[in-house]
Amino acid sequence: MRQLLYRLFEHQYLGKEEARNILQDIAKGRYNDAQIASLITVFLMRSISVEELAGFRDALLEMRMPVDLSEYRPIDIVGTGGDGKNTFNISTCSCFVVAGAGYNVVKHGNYGATSVSGASNVMERHGVKFTNDPDKLRMSMETCHIAYLHAPLFNPALKAVAPVRKNLGVRSFFNMLGPLVNPAMPAYQLLGAYNLPLLRLYNYTYQESDTRFAVVHSLDGYDEISLTAEFKIATPEKEKLYTPEMLGFKRCEEADLDGGATPEEAARIFDAVLEGTATEAQRNCVIVNSAFAIQVIRPEKKIEECIAEARESLESKRALATFRKFLSLNH
Repeated sequence: MRQLLYRLFEHQYLGKEEARNILQDIAKGRYNDAQIASLITVFLMRSISVEELAGFRDALLEMRMPVDLSEYRPIDIVGTGGDGKNTFNISTCSCFVVAGAGYNVVKHGNYGATSVSGASNVMERHGVKFTNDPDKLRMSMETCHIAYLHAPLFNPALKAVAPVRKNLGVRSFFNMLGPLVNPAMPAYQLLGAYNLPLLRLYNYTYQESDTRFAVVHSLDGYDEISLTAEFKIATPEKEKLYTPEMLGFKRCEEADLDGGATPEEAARIFDAVLEGTATEAQRNCVIVNSAFAIQVIRPEKKIEECIAEARESLESKRALATFRKFLSLNH
């Protein structure tokens, strides 16, 4: 690792195979925490290359415990995290709204490394027991259109680096990798990126896959559609810039989306959104992200139709009913 770090400190880049081997060695416990932290720091100081990202991704996918849910053709809605905004669990809420609208969802999530509450934090606060049992995951998908995959149960490398990531508390290339390595390899993905270079990197990476995707980035730095500013959507066909007003939404403030200071606070906001007692800004943010996820699955639909579907799922409490059914199955 020492020679490798010297090379990286001199601004050299890794080949795809080198990157793949490094991540496999991390999973095998061949590097100590200080070495892993140094490696993470390198990629904070410079951009990751397409080859490096592809090598890291390939290693994680090769080492994963695969889950075959392909007949459900599910979607994952996931952001990189690491945007420094400490939002409430917008993408996780959106997953239940989309499932409530009748679409299949396979959410790949983890504990928060750079924010108070990741998807796994909010699931755990509600008593969800994480599983990698294929039969239980299929039952969850059959019964309520959604299955939850807690990342460390499916990938040894993600488990190995979790303490280092948490102690560092800064974003890393593992934030970039999380959305790319859902062990179920979903047919559809709505990916959130924390900056425009990463949006383009994801767009480039996914062009070579069979996944139908959209990548989103709010231009004021959010890894999701925040409605605080203009936002960009990249799909296989095009990139498009939207304003909140173009879609009939009021612009909101950064404080409107704050996830609180504890996982308990974040879980309360999550509940309030599904129960219909959240603020207009919180509800709208979930609705618009859900709508663009629906459009990934149904690209022939106008975004206005998808917004109406998402709103109906939330306001009719079908999303809440889906979440409650999910909890009853996964306790």
